[in-house]
Amino acid sequence: MKRFLDLADFTREDITGLLALANRLSEKPEPQALAGKILGLLFFNNSLRTLASMQAGMSRLGGSSFVITPGAGTYQIETRVGVTMNGAAAEHVREGVPVLASYCDALGIRAFADGKDLEADLAETTFNAMAQLVDKPLINLESAMSHPCQALADWKTLDDVQVPRKGRFVLSWVWHPRALPLAVPATALHMAAMRGMDVTVLRPQGFALPAPIMEKARRAAAASGGSVHETADRHAALEGAHIIYAKEWGATSAYGDVDADAKLRASLTDWCVRDNWFDTTDPDCRLMHCLPVRRNTAVADEVLDGPRSIVLREAHNRLLVQMAVLYRMLKGDPQ
Repeated sequence: MKRFLDLADFTREDITGLLALANRLSEKPEPQALAGKILGLLFFNNSLRTLASMQAGMSRLGGSSFVITPGAGTYQIETRVGVTMNGAAAEHVREGVPVLASYCDALGIRAFADGKDLEADLAETTFNAMAQLVDKPLINLESAMSHPCQALADWKTLDDVQVPRKGRFVLSWVWHPRALPLAVPATALHMAAMRGMDVTVLRPQGFALPAPIMEKARRAAAASGGSVHETADRHAALEGAHIIYAKEWGATSAYGDVDADAKLRASLTDWCVRDNWFDTTDPDCRLMHCLPVRRNTAVADEVLDGPRSIVLREAHNRLLVQMAVLYRMLKGDPQ
């Protein structure tokens, strides 16, 4: 495996193989598996779990890592193509990325959506331009429309708590004071569809996920025996649910328009997951969220601190699945 960029690049069997490897490395650690190997991490955006878990995972396998955060101790790096560089950025990705790749055995890049041009973000314009410059194994640490490491950890979490493969998975929009990117909801949707689940995207009017994302998930569901639906009807969506996956994202009907987005979300503060959201779900329904989460804004304390929440397990699983990705990339198949 040379690239881990999008869950859709892999078969269901590929993914279950990575999950089996994650479980094996958890039960039987290999602390020298990647001795002498170096992981480079390029973060254009903030991180807590992704950064820490990648560094910890590489260390637990015996390797080392370095982190570059453009503009914080390094030159600011320009990502746009064809731009006249007369501003703050002193370096361009066309030079910076190949140099960093030459210093390591694998490179991970985080570059969020620009959030202004939906078509450009759907096309992964910025991330793909950098990916073309890398001749080493490459990991997507979250791009405009994909966060495969999070999705892999989410799949493992579902398996860990024995959620039925054909169970009901509700990806629900929740409130946030501003628009957030589409990468996590898009990838969580695809993950659940690929797993074979009955998936419902629950969202208010104006916040429907883009058609290409929905169609991609429907194709994955068709291949796995699952299904994908969407609705604004909270009661109908939550009935019998095994998982409520809470996530914030921007208004796709007003993509890039901050004022229009703010008007759409202004009256939607009741989209905060509370105990009463579970009144008609499966009795064992669990709450998932990728974190960070705004308490009593997106999810209430009573849920996050209650027995239904498995958000900390999700976060821990980031470490385990990323170790599997690194192992497969830099060592190959386990013996």
